[in-house]
Amino acid sequence: MRPATSVGRHPATPAERPAQRQEQAEHADQREQTHSTTLIGSVQRAMRLLESVAGHEHGAPAKQLARETGLALPTAYHLLRTLVHEGYLRRDKGLFFLGEATERLSSSGAKQKRRSTVVEALAHWRDVIGVPVYYATYREGEIEVMCVSDTPGNPAVEEWADFRETGHAHAIGQCLLSQLDESARRDHLERYPVQAITPYTVHDNHTLLRRLDRVGRMEPVFEHQEYALGTVCAAIPITIGPTAATLAISLPSHQADRLMDATRQLQSEIGQLLGSLAISISI
Repeated sequence: MRPATSVGRHPATPAERPAQRQEQAEHADQREQTHSTTLIGSVQRAMRLLESVAGHEHGAPAKQLARETGLALPTAYHLLRTLVHEGYLRRDKGLFFLGEATERLSSSGAKQKRRSTVVEALAHWRDVIGVPVYYATYREGEIEVMCVSDTPGNPAVEEWADFRETGHAHAIGQCLLSQLDESARRDHLERYPVQAITPYTVHDNHTLLRRLDRVGRMEPVFEHQEYALGTVCAAIPITIGPTAATLAISLPSHQADRLMDATRQLQSEIGQLLGSLAISISI
């Protein structure tokens, strides 16, 4: 039987067929690009399967997942095998569970959300109080400034000397060291001994340790031009579990009379958001 052909149109010759297929492919691409969406269906189906698996704490079989997502069973099997191979799912006794790759994504997303909470809080305090706001922690023997929020009108202190090595000279470092036990303080100072940063910097380890001993629990630490000439700072301790952390502010020295009131205002603001900060302290 002769294949049916369109009236008035001759079948393509072998030489014409590659060009014809190329033209058809280009038209298909254009239709895809001008379509109202350019979503990739296989990705959408895979994501629906992941969401369905996430809804079953004790796992679910392929047939149930296919039914819940409206997928044909062969399609569901193919996508599930691919997701297992890539580590986004794992299979155990015929049931599918979220895999390690998905859990890593979830952990990263939660971390980003916690960091966002801190960033937003710092920006709020910066605007309300009108000062640069810093967030820092002490981890594995190191001072880490995790986030700084400032504006062109109220710029942060320039880190002209390494913050990690000069913890004895700035309010952030002194506040963090004050939260450590004596052994941890001495260990830090053995690695980063006291050195003169400005004429106002504490002169030796012994004097610094005595000063840290006098800092009351959860009391703010004040520093006047010890790290940077022309700048005064205050740091408020935040201790949650084993993590030593601090929120700090800075002002030009000619505004030193604002430092105490700004610190009290920050303490009040922290109290209102302490729950969120407690969750976000580990960013």
